[in-house]
Amino acid sequence: CPRASIVRTERHEVKDMLSTATLALDPAFQVGPVSPRFYSSFIEHLGRAVYDGLYCPGHPAADSRGFRQDVLDLVRRLDVPVVRYPGGNFVSGFNWEDSVGPDRPKRLDLAGKSIETNEVGIHEFASWTKKAGADLMMAVNLGTRGIEEACALLEYCNHPGGTALSDLRSRHGRKEPFDIKMWCLGNEMDGDWQIGHKTMEEYGRLAAETARAMKMIDPSIELVSCGSSYRGMPTFPEWDAVTLEHTYDHADYISLHQYYDNEADDPADYLAKADDMDEYIRTVVAVCDYVKAKKRGRKTINLSFDEWNVWFHSKEQDDKLNKERPWQQAPPLLEDIYTFEDAVLVGEMLITLLNHADRVKVACLAQLVNVIAPVMTEKNGGKAWKQTIFYPFFHASAYGRGTALRAEVCCEKHDTSEHEDVTDIVSAAVYKEESKELTLFVVNRNIEEDVELTADLRGMGNCRLLEHIVLECGDRKCTNGPGQERVRPCNVSRSSADQGILQSLLRRMSWNVIRLKLES
Repeated sequence: CPRASIVRTERHEVKDMLSTATLALDPAFQVGPVSPRFYSSFIEHLGRAVYDGLYCPGHPAADSRGFRQDVLDLVRRLDVPVVRYPGGNFVSGFNWEDSVGPDRPKRLDLAGKSIETNEVGIHEFASWTKKAGADLMMAVNLGTRGIEEACALLEYCNHPGGTALSDLRSRHGRKEPFDIKMWCLGNEMDGDWQIGHKTMEEYGRLAAETARAMKMIDPSIELVSCGSSYRGMPTFPEWDAVTLEHTYDHADYISLHQYYDNEADDPADYLAKADDMDEYIRTVVAVCDYVKAKKRGRKTINLSFDEWNVWFHSKEQDDKLNKERPWQQAPPLLEDIYTFEDAVLVGEMLITLLNHADRVKVACLAQLVNVIAPVMTEKNGGKAWKQTIFYPFFHASAYGRGTALRAEVCCEKHDTSEHEDVTDIVSAAVYKEESKELTLFVVNRNIEEDVELTADLRGMGNCRLLEHIVLECGDRKCTNGPGQERVRPCNVSRSSADQGILQSLLRRMSWNVIRLKLES
């Protein structure tokens, strides 16, 4: 295909090193519909996520209940459909009764070595999620508690009335049920950092019996069984197979958690880590299908990737704080300040999830505010601001709803210190039938070379270019801060579309959103 004129006119800006790539799309080759729960998130009672994050009475932007409107506005921009709550490791020591009613005791939170005041509880958080336009995804404590407490919490939240616990909810100011549809059966129960962690047989049996009892109370709920805490666990994927054999008849999803770091300060290998996420998903899908076959089942277990992100910047600081000053109220924990290269990897992770939309039906960016989060607030009631990773998530949430298509990519490959045959680009495509819009999400993860991309879209019909949005920066360590948004997206004139052929110039180490309109 001939190079587009717009690419030729910008060649004087391109470095001598330039590679090429091709991409092909056809509407007949689909990954699957992108679930409405795909762009979900997570809030844990940890650090300043809730207190001094969402909730800050006395702040100029706080409403009558103490919740910050400026933070809420940023969350609404992300259009998060579901928020997982209240943990995380916190949930394995959580007594739900402490978080409802007029008398809220202060407790030691062993997971965060902090003081939990319980000022914000189930009622308050459910009210906040409604204002944010999100549903609540609740986790039950299978660490220090079990079947009876999980059933009591479900009855309190979802039963319409006429029982001791549902009537207690009414006396606490909420007559109508919360009607929470998704429930996590514990959190990371294979991890020795988890309070009350279990062997795979112990957890499988407890989770299965808890799930069975909960569905007796409310058959409409969906349940998430704990998978391995992350791909590197020594018991992965055996844990997933053994526990799912117990929970298969009652659970609807299995959970995946994964965080990546660049502690080695190796940018090329860092951007290759999305390939590990792809392999992780493929392995868990294989385990789910193995259990289905072994049990002669008819139900397909789907994936809830309910914790994913970059996390490593704050670990040294957190270790020091926990040793020197434990048992603070809302200490600054897990406050990673994200770089430009972190944003690029987050974009790759979103692309990976989209390319598995047939089985990943829930995905939660962990977390939402202050704790490894796209939204930050200054300490002690200062400004709210957007981290670098805010933008890839915002773009995917805004333009990545519809049907994920298979993007067949052919491009050059490179090796890194820990990975072989790393493709220069990764891409996902989403088609929205109602608006006839097609969006390509593309990351050039080659840290040295720009890429000329030619995309054959003739199977889609004639396409008109709407815009080409980029996130790029000459300094891979560049960060944002209050009033200092150094890393932010912009529109560029580096793409053209004619007679079903799209041609684009992708800068090295960049996040690209290419939006097109299909015309009859």
